[in-house]
Amino acid sequence: MAKAETYIGFAIKAGKLIRGSGAVENIKKTVYLLIADYNASENTKKLIMKFKNRFSCPLIYFKEDFEKSVNRAGCKVAAVLDENLARAICENPGDNVIYK
Repeated sequence: MAKAETYIGFAIKAGKLIRGSGAVENIKKTVYLLIADYNASENTKKLIMKFKNRFSCPLIYFKEDFEKSVNRAGCKVAAVLDENLARAICENPGDNVIYK
């Protein structure tokens, strides 16, 4: 398990990771990082880019095992609401991450 996935686990436990496009759509707080599944459909990727522009935050894609990493089946996007956890994920991406 890469460090990024460990930090995502911390974000889940702290309640600072919002999972799923519907939940991300309704966020009113500051988003510090978007995490997405690289294998998402083109329509989902367009939606993810809409979120990136709306929140003006970095975006990283997981090449594989995204659903397992965020502990939610069928999930294609997640948002990190904690600045320190977002920074830690970006600084320790591992081999499974692609920056966009």
